Amino acid sequence: MEDSRNFKFTNRVIIVPICAIVLIWMVYWVEITFNYNFNNYGILPQKIRGLKGVFFSPFIHGSTSHLFNNSVPLFILLGFLFFFYRIVAFKVLVVGTILTGILTWTYARNSYHIGASGVIYLLFSFIFFSGILRKHYRLVALSLIVVFLYGGLIWYVFPIDDGVSWEGHLSGFLTGLMLTFLYKNKGPQKREFNYEKTEFDLMFDEDGNYNPPALEEMEEEQ
Repeated sequence: MEDSRNFKFTNRVIIVPICAIVLIWMVYWVEITFNYNFNNYGILPQKIRGLKGVFFSPFIHGSTSHLFNNSVPLFILLGFLFFFYRIVAFKVLVVGTILTGILTWTYARNSYHIGASGVIYLLFSFIFFSGILRKHYRLVALSLIVVFLYGGLIWYVFPIDDGVSWEGHLSGFLTGLMLTFLYKNKGPQKREFNYEKTEFDLMFDEDGNYNPPALEEMEEEQ
């Protein structure tokens, strides 16, 4: 019963990922169709005007391949988030996206940082570490699935490619880890079982050592 309450399929599991994907593709379609360039709405570190990118940058992509590469993991990870962590899903998504953007703004290179990859790293980090921290068997299994699917993402939190915003990736990863601890007591938890002790159990001390009652005591009880 506990698992059925925590892990319940709702419309948000499908609607939120679909809306996110449709929105970022619409923004890109507007750029291509009307010959706009929204890159200046990205995050521009240490510049006041660059703060608007905290809210707009996840919707802006530089190319079709960039957009497609972000669309699939974004859809899957959002679905995981809203199914397994539905109680805190919106908070993780909204608060995490803003904090990821702000953190990127504070220390990244002096260039426009765009794309939903920071959000992807946020989701990846939160889902992975939450499963490990909560120790719930379903969430641990989910963590292993996420690592299997997207474990290679971890390399891109390092500056191995000048054309990639590793700062945004690292910011998302760290933000997801922070939110893991912030929301660790909300949502599904590991189930604890209590068992009644029998006379046989009482023959063992707290360290597991066998200490049977003295023979005289057993005879008196009889």
